[in-house]
Amino acid sequence: MKPIRMMSGFLTVGFWTLMSRILGFVREILILSLIGPGPLMDAFVAAFRLPNMFRRFFAEGAFNAAFVPMFSKKLEGDEDAQKFANDALNGLSVVVLILVAVSMIAMPFLVLATAGGYAQDARFDVTVGYGRIVFPYIFFMSLSALFSGILNSTGRFAAAAAAPVLLNIFVIIAMVAAYYSGGTVINWLIWTIPVAGVAQLALTWIAASHAGFKLRFGRPRWTPDMRKMVVVAIPAALASGVMQINLVVGQYAASSYESAVSWLFAADRLYQLPLGVVGIAVGIVLLPDLSRRLQAGDAAGARTAFSRAAEISLALTIPAAVALMIVPLPLVSVLFERGATNSDDAANIAVAVSIYGLGLPAFVIQKFLQPLYFAREDTRSPFRYALVAMVINAVLAIGLIPIVGWFAPAIAATVSGWVMVALLAIGARRLGDVARFDTQFHKRIWRIVAASLLMGVCLWFGNVSLSPALGLDWIKYIALTALIGIGVVSYFAIGQLFGAFKLSEFKGAVRRGQRR
Repeated sequence: MKPIRMMSGFLTVGFWTLMSRILGFVREILILSLIGPGPLMDAFVAAFRLPNMFRRFFAEGAFNAAFVPMFSKKLEGDEDAQKFANDALNGLSVVVLILVAVSMIAMPFLVLATAGGYAQDARFDVTVGYGRIVFPYIFFMSLSALFSGILNSTGRFAAAAAAPVLLNIFVIIAMVAAYYSGGTVINWLIWTIPVAGVAQLALTWIAASHAGFKLRFGRPRWTPDMRKMVVVAIPAALASGVMQINLVVGQYAASSYESAVSWLFAADRLYQLPLGVVGIAVGIVLLPDLSRRLQAGDAAGARTAFSRAAEISLALTIPAAVALMIVPLPLVSVLFERGATNSDDAANIAVAVSIYGLGLPAFVIQKFLQPLYFAREDTRSPFRYALVAMVINAVLAIGLIPIVGWFAPAIAATVSGWVMVALLAIGARRLGDVARFDTQFHKRIWRIVAASLLMGVCLWFGNVSLSPALGLDWIKYIALTALIGIGVVSYFAIGQLFGAFKLSEFKGAVRRGQRR
C-alpha cells in the first residue's frame, strides 16, 4: 500500500468515523438534555459501558490484533482465507454466546465490580436491569468486527467504518420519537441499542459477501490456525482494551459521587472525537498494511508506512489536544449545557475534558505503536505493558479520590496513558528499523508542535474576544463555529508556513478517498 493510498484509506475511515462521532455528539446532547446528569444517566452509562468494554476486547482488541494479521497474510500468500474466516466466525459465535449467557445471569456481580458505589442506592437495580437489555449488543458487534476485519484486509474500508453510524442514527431517532410521543426517553434509548447492533452486523456481513467472502454459520472446528489465533488474541484483548478498563476503574472510583459518572462520560465523549477520527482510523489502516509488508519482506516500505501513519495522526491530534486544554468550557457549554444539564454540570465536565486533553496524544500514539507488535503476532509484550499501566491507573484513580475528588480518574487515565506509550516505545527498539521514524518525520514533528502551540495562542485570544457572544442563546453557536474556525485556519496556515505538512498531500488523499 503506497503512502498516498494508505492516507486515502485513513481518510476514508476517518470520514466515516467523523460522521459517527458527530452523530454521537448529537446523541450525547440529547441524552444530557432529555435525561441529564443524575441517577438515571449514571445507570445508563454504567450499563452501556459493560458491552462497550467487551466490544473493545473482542472487536478492537483480540480480533484487530489476531484475526487481521493472520487473514491478511493468508490473502497475501494465496492461502484459503475464506476457510480461515469461516472457522473464526463459528468459533467466535460460540464463545460470545456463552459470554452473553453468563453475563446476563451474573449482571448484579458485574455492576458491583464496575460501579460499586451504586450498591448503596437505587442506581444499582436500575443498572442491572439496563445491563441485561443492552448486553446482547456485544454478540452482534463482535461478529461485525470479524466482517470489518475482512473488509479492512481487502482494502475496503468504507462499509466497516460506516457501520457505527447506524447505532447513533437509530438511537437519535428513538430518543426524538420518545420525546415527541410522550414516551420514556431512557427506555427507548436502552431497547434501541441491541436493535442497532443487528443493523450493524447486517451491513458488514452483506458488504463482506459482496467482496467475495460468503460466510455461513456451522460447527466450530479447533484447527491449528484457531489455536494460534487464540494464543495471540487473549493477551491482545487486554493490551488493546487497557483504556476501556481504565475507564471502568475510573467509573468505580467515581461512582460514590452522584453525577460524577455522567460528567466523566460526557468528557470522555468529547475527547473521543479526535481519538476516534485519528487514532482508530490510523490503527485500522496501518495494521493490515504492516502485516502484508512484513509478510512480503518489505521492511523499508513498512517503516515508511509506520512513519507516515505517525506523522498524519500527530499532525491532527496535537492541535486537538491543545484546543481541549485551552478552550474546554466554551466547547462543553455550547454543546451540552441545555435542558437537564446546567452550568455547574458544564463546568465540571470541562475540568475533565482539559485533563483528558493532556492525555489525548498518548491515547493516539498507542494506536500506531501497538500495530508494530500485532503485525508480528506479538501480543504478549503489549499485554505486559498494559498490566503495568492498569496498575498505575487503579492506584491513582482510587488513591487520589480523597485528595482531589471525583476527577481523579481523569488524571489517572492520562498518566497511565503516557506510561503505556513509554513502555511501548522502549519495547519497540528491539523491533528493528521498521519501528524507527524516518527523516521526514523527524523534520516535521517539531514544526507540528510549534504550529499547535501558536494555534493555542490564537484560540486563547479568540476565546477572550468571543466570550460575550459565547454566553448568548443561538449566537453562541455562531461564536463557537468562529472560534473553531480560528483554530483550524491558524493551525493549517502556520503549519503550511513552517513546513509541518503540505496541504497538497491531504488534497490528493481526499480525492483518492472519494473515489474509494
